[in-house]
Parts: sequence; C-alpha cells; structure tokens
Amino acid sequence: MPNHFHILLTPIQEHGVSLFMNKLCTSYSMYFNKKYQRTGALFEGKFKAKHADTDEYLKYLFAYIHLNPVKLLQPDWKEKGINNPEEAYKYVSNFQYSSLKDYQNDMSRKEGVIITKEAFPAYFETSVGRKEELLEWLNFKA
Repeated sequence: MPNHFHILLTPIQEHGVSLFMNKLCTSYSMYFNKKYQRTGALFEGKFKAKHADTDEYLKYLFAYIHLNPVKLLQPDWKEKGINNPEEAYKYVSNFQYSSLKDYQNDMSRKEGVIITKEAFPAYFETSVGRKEELLEWLNFKA
C-alpha cells in the first residue's frame, strides 16, 4: 500500500513487537530521509497493534492483510462488492509488497527469507484451499 503497511508478528521476547516496530520505523525513516535529503517524521503516529488471540481472528488477519491491496484496484470493493474476484485475486497474488507469493511457495521474492511460514497454523491444506478462502472473502458483501 502506498501509505501504510500491515505486518503480522510473533514476539520472541517480552515487548518484542514494540521494540521491533520502533527499530523498523526509526531505521526506515532515517534511510528514507537520507536518501531523499529530507528531515522529519514519515509516519503519522505510533503503530497500532492488536493481539490475535483466537484461530478465527488469525485466519481473518491472514485474509485482511493479503487482500488489502484490492483497494488499489477497486477502492469501494468492500461496500459495493468486487467486480471481478479472479482478477482481484491475480492482482493481490502479484502485488510486489505482499507475502502472499511466499505462502504460495513462489520463491521469487528475496524478502521471503524473513517469513516463518511454519509458525503460521496450517489453516489451508493446499494453495488451492488458500485461494478458495481468499476468493470467499472477496465475494463477501457486508
């Protein structure tokens, strides 16, 4: 997304998520400001965190995070429904800043090395099951 990102983290130490996010955002801001010869904050405020305390919520987050780029293709999809679910799925599958390719066992992203797929519960038996689940969310109308 051009103005925000979503990340699902598992802490390995107390306050680990907060420490990691502080380092990530500070380091990226310093890099960006140096590269573009600017100063100041890049992010509007502090990061927001929610504890995923149930399997249902974790499964929802998987879909929410990976389908978020659909807003770039069709901004009103959640309100009006998706025009073309297959096209939307193809779009999110190829979105360069998404980890969906890594979960599809596409090893073309060098960033995939930081993902521990084994830590994520095996909700989907196959990549077909994962695709079906995401298409079900795309077809859902609130």
